Amino acid sequence: MNSGTPRLIRFRSGLVAASLTFFLAVSHAGAQQPATGTDSNQPFPQAAVPLTPAQPSTPTEPISGTSKDASDQSPLIKLGPGDLIEVNVYNVPELTTKARVSNSGDVYLPLIDYVHVEGLTQEEAQTLIEKRFEDGGFVRGPHVTIFVDDAASQGVTVIGEVSKPGIYPDPVDRKLYQVISEAGGFTQGASRKIAIIRHNQTEPIQIVLPRNLGDDLSGNVEVLPGDTITVPRAPIIYVVGDVGRPSGLLVDNGSLTVLQALALAGGTNRTAKMGGAKLIRKTSTGMTETNLQLKKMLQAKTPDVPLQGDDILFVPVSGVKLAATRSIDAATSLATAVGIYTVRP
Repeated sequence: MNSGTPRLIRFRSGLVAASLTFFLAVSHAGAQQPATGTDSNQPFPQAAVPLTPAQPSTPTEPISGTSKDASDQSPLIKLGPGDLIEVNVYNVPELTTKARVSNSGDVYLPLIDYVHVEGLTQEEAQTLIEKRFEDGGFVRGPHVTIFVDDAASQGVTVIGEVSKPGIYPDPVDRKLYQVISEAGGFTQGASRKIAIIRHNQTEPIQIVLPRNLGDDLSGNVEVLPGDTITVPRAPIIYVVGDVGRPSGLLVDNGSLTVLQALALAGGTNRTAKMGGAKLIRKTSTGMTETNLQLKKMLQAKTPDVPLQGDDILFVPVSGVKLAATRSIDAATSLATAVGIYTVRP
């Protein structure tokens, strides 16, 4: 029994000492607090905490890359032909309308008739429509909201010799090669001399691309919303008839002559009628036919003849006679069945 008593006394003594220390600390802290502003409902005054002096309010510099900067630098999206918009008038559900912007840039709305919105941002169009409702006395203090359901005018149009021509969605931060890739790439007969038609520019942007796009990235220019990319058909020269390899020679960045085209097609066969070769050319008035003296050309007795896109070099078989109209028909039908080969002059 005696051994347990001293321990109890020591515990109580420690509790009293701790309570006394806490009381003194609280009393000292309370003395440091000002008399005013003390909450009488609190059981104990709060301990003093050193406060940092308040700094004067000064405007802070905007942080680079914030939404404010981004909104200033991002291009404003403007309405254009083909866009499908929804117009809502606050607290007037009867005036809610979905309409597509016409080719003339107008949209028809109830009560206020046609409104020209082409080239306006959503905010500008909203303000214009509000004014029309207000000026016409239809709605007092209108609040108009426009939603763009289909931004057709903001897409990029790819037409011509690509696998999937069409309109592609708004290409933010996209490059030309990416858009061409989305369109399925070039067809076999596509030219690499393409044009980009851009709004507010009278002349199209002309770009000459390499056959292998990975060889040169200088033509991978930025594509903007609303651009139209045109990929024309490359000029093709057809060499058909009694030749080693009837071919369609795709000539994009140069030109060919009769002898050059003939050599690329494997030359003439032994049974070819050298004196009966013909050049068939498409003109504005129709198809024309010109006789060629291949033998004299090979002997340099007659100048070589330069060829144009869509020309057909026809070398008949010796001993076969064809009328003028039949030679054109035969050459044309043969040209539709040949393989296409790329020529790098």
